[in-house]
Amino acid sequence: MAADEQRLRVAVLGAGLIGIDLADKIRRSAKLELALVAGRDRDSLGLRRSADMGHPTSDGGIRAVVEGGPFDAVFDATNADSHAEHWAALQPTGTTLIDLTPTGLGTVIVPGVNSYRSTAHRHLNLVSCGGQAAIPVLHAIAQRCTPTYIEVVSTGASASAGRATRLNLDQYIATTSAAIRTFTAAPDAKVMVNLSPARPAPPFRVAMTVLADGIRPAPVRTSIAAAAQAVRAYAPGYAVTSLAVTPGRISVVVEVTALGGRLPRHTGSVHIINAAAVLLAEQSAVTSR
Repeated sequence: MAADEQRLRVAVLGAGLIGIDLADKIRRSAKLELALVAGRDRDSLGLRRSADMGHPTSDGGIRAVVEGGPFDAVFDATNADSHAEHWAALQPTGTTLIDLTPTGLGTVIVPGVNSYRSTAHRHLNLVSCGGQAAIPVLHAIAQRCTPTYIEVVSTGASASAGRATRLNLDQYIATTSAAIRTFTAAPDAKVMVNLSPARPAPPFRVAMTVLADGIRPAPVRTSIAAAAQAVRAYAPGYAVTSLAVTPGRISVVVEVTALGGRLPRHTGSVHIINAAAVLLAEQSAVTSR
C-alpha cells in the first residue's frame, strides 16, 4: 500500500490562528492527510490560507465536518462554548475529537505525562496552552516531593490571543487549575494569565511556583530537565529559562518559541498546544494500522 494511503484522514474545525497553524503542521506530517478545514466565514484569513495551501475548505462549520466525514480525527480549534455541541454531532461518527478549547470535557491528555491513554479514548482534551507548557514540569516535580500549593502565571503577547481565547479566559483558568491538581495531587493551585501588548512582542512564558514538602534539589533538577527534553521532542522551542530550588519552594520559568512553521516566534502558546494535538493524532495513526 502506498505511503499516502496509510495516512489518517483528518479535519480542522476552526480557521483562526490556531487552525491556520494546525493546517500547516498537518501538511508537514507524514502520517496525517488534511481533508478539510472548516470555518464559518468564507472570507476569513484561515480559510483563504488553507485554500492557498491546496486544502479543501468550507464555511459550513460543524455541519460541513459531519457531512464531509467520516474522519479518523477532528481537531476542534473553535471555542469552549461550542465544543459540547461539536462532540454531540461527531460522537456518533466514531471519529476521535481532539479538543484544543479549554472546556475540561473529555479525557485530559498531556503528552509525555499520560499520552498512552489517548489511544483508548475518542474524546481528548488538551487543557490549555499554559497547561501543556506547565504540567510536564509540575508532574515531574510532584514525583520528587509533595506539593502543597502551586501557582502558575502565563504571559503571552496580546497579538497571539484571538477572540475565542479572550472570551474563554475564565474556562482557561478553571480547566488549567483542575488539571494541575489532577496531575500533581496538590490541594491548591492558582492560575493567572497576562496578555501583554508590549512591542516587540514578548515570548510565551510560564512562571511556576511550587510550595512543597520533602524537596531534594538534585533529583528535582534532574526530573525537570528530563521533562523539558521530552516536550522538546515534539515542540521544539520549549526551554527552561530559570530554575531555583530552595527549602520548601521551587520556582521554574519556561518559555516556548514557535519554530519551523509560519507562526511568528512569539506565538509559542499556539505552537505548543498544536504540536501536542498533532502528536496525539500521529500516535493514533501508528496504533490504528
